[in-house]
Amino acid sequence: MGSRKDVILELLKENNEDVFLNYALGLELAAENDDSGAIQQFEKLLKINNHYIPAYYQCGLLYYKLNEKEKALELLNKGLAIAIDKKNNKDIAEFKSAITNIENDLL
Repeated sequence: MGSRKDVILELLKENNEDVFLNYALGLELAAENDDSGAIQQFEKLLKINNHYIPAYYQCGLLYYKLNEKEKALELLNKGLAIAIDKKNNKDIAEFKSAITNIENDLL
């Protein structure tokens, strides 16, 4: 059997719009330091399901890593709004913390 990434890619051939598999591929690409590839994957996922909170968080952090702070804040704020709407306190706290840290770097 191949790597996790290879397995995910094979499974995606069967169901290209599987939310979890697309998220997992984004995480694998990020782990390989393929930040641009991971961002593309998370953005693809958000087109499939624009309420998938973890994709906003991961994609926002990757944009921040690439010094695209405004794009990072845009994604994190969108994710925060969804977390608030879903009353998900853990996600709300994580998004607020990430946003605060990025905003402090912008000052």
